[in-house]
Amino acid sequence: MKTVLGLERVRKYEEIFKGKAIGLITNFSGITSDWKKDNLMVFRDCGYHIARIFTPEHGLNGAGAGEAIDEKSQQRKGEAPIVSLYGEKKKPSSQDLQDIELLVFDMQDVGLRYYTYLYTMTYAMEAAGEAGIPFVVLDRPNPLGGNIITGARILPSLHSFVGDYELPMRHGLTLGEAAFYFKEYAGLKLDLRVIRMENYTSRMMHPKTGLLWNIPSPALPAFENTLCYSGGCLFEASNISEGRGSMKPFLMYGAPFLDMDLVYHELWEQKTGEGYVFRRRAFIPVSGKYAGEVCYGLEFHPLSLEEDFLPTALMLMKIICDRYPQKVIFRKEDKDENTVHLKVLYGNGMAEEYLEGKVSLKDLQESWKDEGDAFSKSVKSLRLYD
Repeated sequence: MKTVLGLERVRKYEEIFKGKAIGLITNFSGITSDWKKDNLMVFRDCGYHIARIFTPEHGLNGAGAGEAIDEKSQQRKGEAPIVSLYGEKKKPSSQDLQDIELLVFDMQDVGLRYYTYLYTMTYAMEAAGEAGIPFVVLDRPNPLGGNIITGARILPSLHSFVGDYELPMRHGLTLGEAAFYFKEYAGLKLDLRVIRMENYTSRMMHPKTGLLWNIPSPALPAFENTLCYSGGCLFEASNISEGRGSMKPFLMYGAPFLDMDLVYHELWEQKTGEGYVFRRRAFIPVSGKYAGEVCYGLEFHPLSLEEDFLPTALMLMKIICDRYPQKVIFRKEDKDENTVHLKVLYGNGMAEEYLEGKVSLKDLQESWKDEGDAFSKSVKSLRLYD
């Protein structure tokens, strides 16, 4: 039975939406499961008034590739004014909310700590709390499900727009559940409501929901890319291409200086699971790292929903670092040149220690389990679909 989205249940909640000036935080992923209507059309059909639209990274229509865009060019005739919440401004101002009586959030997330839509939501929750405005989340599935919680919990000292609130890398929450977690974590005084889904459990990954793949952002065109983004995102901290700008982002990794035969054989000798197959692959990105250059590396294909890609991504990164220590470069944080971006994406310094040979992959996995178990206990009472 197909999962029913929170958006598809709003008509039942007239007491929440009717007669209110609504600020809608959304993008192109805010659509019905049959793709026939976006949330603006659904709200209009219900007689609900959208007074202002707020948009995240990539913009309302998904045209931006990780940068702030001019939302005035995205505004459709007769629709509410659009305010971007990406770039220098990430939180609605008091002026933005002056005539707003209700904030509503509806976007497709991917269940990973470093995905920015989560923070667009929490920053807006803070603004709503400060303004005394109720906040509603129209819940959608976590495509990676709630069974696998893995990766380090980020240190509070490393908080940023790609990681905060001591979340594990793969947190296992829907955005509705994450909203309750953030409210509790931050001690936020906020009238928070979640319009829950139907026919959904936290055990479900995307293929079990019966839903079409709802592309959340340009670099995640399919579910398979998202499986490998869990872990593969760490390569964004380096000068190794993670496949952005190619036909298979986060499924292909490489650089012009790699010997793909050597990397292939070394990873084959070290691999510990059967959840992924991989092959040698050369590719030419059209944008991003090495645009227009031939990159030599590997292409991955997931076979199992149950095996996490993070260990494989770290093994591949270590092989490349060991073989090309003079060529691999990790970028520094803009705000702190003493901190490499890898530490922020991973959540602490253990990934660097692993690459330096100071700790083993087993050490990392044991720490993930301990931290994941603690996190699971802390959110047990907040689960909506168990």
